[in-house]
Amino acid sequence: MIPFLDLKAINAQYRDELVVAATRVIDSGWYINGDELEAFEKEFTNYCGAKHAIGVANGLDALILTLRAWKELGKLQKGNEVIVPSNTYIASILAISANDLTPILVEPDLDTYNIDPKNIESAITKKTKVILPVHLYGQLADMPAIMDIAQRHNLLVLEDAAQAHGAILEDRKAGNWGDAAGFSFYPGKNLGALGDAGAVTTNDTELAETLRALRNYGSYEKYRNIMQGINSRLDEIQAAMLSVKLGHLETEIAHRREVADLYLKGINHPSIILPTCKSRDAHVWHVFVIRCEKREALQKHLANQGVQTLIHYPIPPHKQQAYKEWNDLSYPVSEMIHQQALSLPIGPTITEQEIADVIKALNNFDNKNLG
Repeated sequence: MIPFLDLKAINAQYRDELVVAATRVIDSGWYINGDELEAFEKEFTNYCGAKHAIGVANGLDALILTLRAWKELGKLQKGNEVIVPSNTYIASILAISANDLTPILVEPDLDTYNIDPKNIESAITKKTKVILPVHLYGQLADMPAIMDIAQRHNLLVLEDAAQAHGAILEDRKAGNWGDAAGFSFYPGKNLGALGDAGAVTTNDTELAETLRALRNYGSYEKYRNIMQGINSRLDEIQAAMLSVKLGHLETEIAHRREVADLYLKGINHPSIILPTCKSRDAHVWHVFVIRCEKREALQKHLANQGVQTLIHYPIPPHKQQAYKEWNDLSYPVSEMIHQQALSLPIGPTITEQEIADVIKALNNFDNKNLG
């Protein structure tokens, strides 16, 4: 079976470096808010081109705490609206709800699967305060257009960059476009920890300082709590692991792009819709998503051919029980994407032979399965 993503093989490439880093942390006797976190934050800040990186426990907390910090700073208040794509992973929306803000779902561009700027403009009301674009599947959203809208309407922009580490548009990386950006370092991400981890990047020093307090019980100084914070800290072990893997990220991104090129050139089937890449640098191919009306039949066929695939994501947020008040709403573009999307193997350790086997299996999908 060709695995969708072989995390064991990915981390095995760097095992010696990871062991050295873990040993260094173990021997230090300091496991929270220490030198490893400070070092990684500086490294990730430099990588993204932003002024600040604030490590937190996971990607969801990165989004939640950023919105919470803006509330603490008086830039948001309960009931304000946040525009967000309707076809995202639910975490993007949970962060809004967690802050007593109102998610406003808008449809994506069917070519890129990212939020459509035209739909953002038409959704703005007097209550709108934030645009939350998601760089879905690893491709940067149309940030020049989004930032133009935000500036004209005096809106904050929070990038959900959980899938887009290293993506570049107009010489600016994901995490350095909006007022802030939330990153996830979940193990399966392009930059993945060996556990949960996340970060916020920003060029706003006041926001960064507020986030550092919020992630640490609302405290800059032990036992002195200036706000009602939470415990959401990126620990020393994960920071050390991420520093190791950050050094290899560009090589892994290059490999993912090579795999995507081979898929785009080699897959040729009338029932399969290939993804659109607007700019080579703007896509880091966290996942390679095709669409097929007969997705279940295709997924079964691929499994029989020894190819593991995943579905990102089977149920759109507005159809989830968690948001049952939205269940009767219709977002036809998003619903079609969620019904047809299928993700192919594209990890940094996939071989040329495995890529060829995936392409062959796709192109041999029997038309009788389309009936």
